[in-house]
Amino acid sequence: MAKLAGQLVEALEGLLGVPVPLRVQAWDGSVAGPPGAPTLVLRNRRALRRLIWQPDELGLARAYVAGDLELAPGTDLYETLSAVARFAERPDIRARALGPRDALGPKGRRVLAAVLRAGAVGLEPEPPREEVRRAAGRLHSRSRDRAAISHHYDVGNDFYRLVLGSSMVYSCAYWTPEAKSLEAAQEAKLDLICRKLGLRPGMRLLDVGCGWGSLLLHAAKHYGVTAVGVSISREQVALARARVEEAGLSDRVEVRLQDYREIADGPFDAISSVGMAEHVGSEQYRVYAEGLYGLLVPGGRLLNHQIARRPDLPGEPHRTSPFIDRYVFPDGELSPVGSTVARLEEAGFEVRDVESLREHYGLTLREWVANLEAHWTEAVRLVGRGRARVWRLYMAASALAFEQNRIGINQVLAVRSTEEGAAGLPPTREEWLLRPATGAARLVAGGAAAAPGDPDLGERPSVR
Repeated sequence: MAKLAGQLVEALEGLLGVPVPLRVQAWDGSVAGPPGAPTLVLRNRRALRRLIWQPDELGLARAYVAGDLELAPGTDLYETLSAVARFAERPDIRARALGPRDALGPKGRRVLAAVLRAGAVGLEPEPPREEVRRAAGRLHSRSRDRAAISHHYDVGNDFYRLVLGSSMVYSCAYWTPEAKSLEAAQEAKLDLICRKLGLRPGMRLLDVGCGWGSLLLHAAKHYGVTAVGVSISREQVALARARVEEAGLSDRVEVRLQDYREIADGPFDAISSVGMAEHVGSEQYRVYAEGLYGLLVPGGRLLNHQIARRPDLPGEPHRTSPFIDRYVFPDGELSPVGSTVARLEEAGFEVRDVESLREHYGLTLREWVANLEAHWTEAVRLVGRGRARVWRLYMAASALAFEQNRIGINQVLAVRSTEEGAAGLPPTREEWLLRPATGAARLVAGGAAAAPGDPDLGERPSVR
């Protein structure tokens, strides 16, 4: 038993045919694996049993969330996840499909012998309670979407405040040279969206998937719009309404508990959708795009801020992350940015601009992980150790995925052109990205609003 870790590592490497890039510490105290590599601690036999029954990302996640697997003191989470990702993406590992023949062959029998000696043979352990059981109902039906959204967003507003900080913005920040903090970078992102949408006093804005209302508040305060926000998360809506009331903006900002498919009071001058389209799903995306198109006034703009996956290679089936699907975003779907652009154009939009913010999201996620770790005891008190571990694992892994270009994030600016084909945008990108020096700034100071025809804003009149 004193050499248990060595027996396990030797048997696993024999089965895979390649060295494992991690050190392993077994529950008997033995350690094996390459010196200096990140070290995983198997705290009990149940950890090994989970990996035997589910020898992949999901098995590792279950063991970590349940507390059966730990990182050794001094082991860096990002370094560990990077090593696992590099190993999993090796062509020879991706091509392996271990089956009964492997288990019954000489190499498989050595693994089985090591497991037997460890006393880890047994029934499959129950998944941690944080894991979502397969949802009932048709994929992306309204009831199933509500359940999926509730799993992720109704964790508790106090917990989200610990992670996101005072801005309460749950999408990537915009790290301009002037942004010296997460809050400043999030405000810069909100302002970027408002400028891309060409907002000005008197306009009517729709924010689809409005979260806790931060964009609504920013647009109403600094750009003088009236705004409607919708979400199907009860906790988000409750806090967003409270924030609107506290800001004294209840006469200009409305927050609804409403599915995007139920909005029927257009038109709107502008629509924002930030971090929401990932929940729509490929089968409903045409409904989503056509619905938003129909809610816009001719000449109106849509800003669609959406995470994208890399396109699959020809002949390669798309693989979703079982950990993300079971623990983080049930039924969430990512599409390549090219597919998103195509679906929007098929709905009638003219796509005018695509901006990648991939590196910005890596920085943002590292800030969120740091916030969670700094408030770990309070986070565990609020949501439990298992869920806190889910969030730490998912955010750290996502930061690396953005940094290593395995996923991306794009802001797509699209226009519903007029019947004559006019888009209402200034002729250059530099012009329509300028923050209005008149209008909203003067409105906040008590001055007059910007006149129609301001070159920073275009010449489109408001629906108001």
